[in-house]
Amino acid sequence: MAEQGHDILFEDLGLFDYQEAWDYQEERFNRLVEYKRKREGEHPDQFLLFCEHPHVYTLGKSGDENNLLIRKDFLKKINATYYKTNRGGDITYHGPGQIVGYPIVDLEMLEIGLKQYIALLEDSIIELLGEYGITATQMDGATGVWLDVDHPVKARKICAMGVRSSRYVTMHGFALNVNTNLDYFTYINPCGFENKGVTSMEKELGEPQDFKRIKSELKTILMRRFLAPGHPAES
Repeated sequence: MAEQGHDILFEDLGLFDYQEAWDYQEERFNRLVEYKRKREGEHPDQFLLFCEHPHVYTLGKSGDENNLLIRKDFLKKINATYYKTNRGGDITYHGPGQIVGYPIVDLEMLEIGLKQYIALLEDSIIELLGEYGITATQMDGATGVWLDVDHPVKARKICAMGVRSSRYVTMHGFALNVNTNLDYFTYINPCGFENKGVTSMEKELGEPQDFKRIKSELKTILMRRFLAPGHPAES
């Protein structure tokens, strides 16, 4: 069911096929872009979509297909699929136990640019992780949320990001590893990095986490930041 807040509709789609989720996004994204092009009628709804995907690898439009380290016929053996997408970024993995967020929002209505929007997403994840005692940050020259960025060996990503935008409307988004099976990352160079690790909240905290609770907390943080994107979060 959709839930409205701050002029953005929130939907938790649950476990959702990647292609179906892509089509679902595109339909809503195209409505907003078409409105921005014609400026006729009422402004369409904006959305924050959460879901999980069955095992899938996705490659950004400028990504290197060589970062998929397995033959495509091996995908069936690990019960995974593969898609080339129209988002930014390189290759990543989605699977159960991972919160995938797809904000479909009008950045002009939020009065921010694309760079500030990506920082808003990153800061939201960093805030959430901080509530669980995980110190995370951005990394210079790379999107997403990282741990131990100053350590060349220990640096590891906990949340990947890849966004598409047109006429200041966004789609695609982020993937936060909560209780994710990290073995699937061994079949790729995550986000194109050959020498950087990947982690999850479960791995960092030593036990599986309350997935439903974390989704609720992250939704609250994101909605608050979308309400006042130009201002720092309240402490």
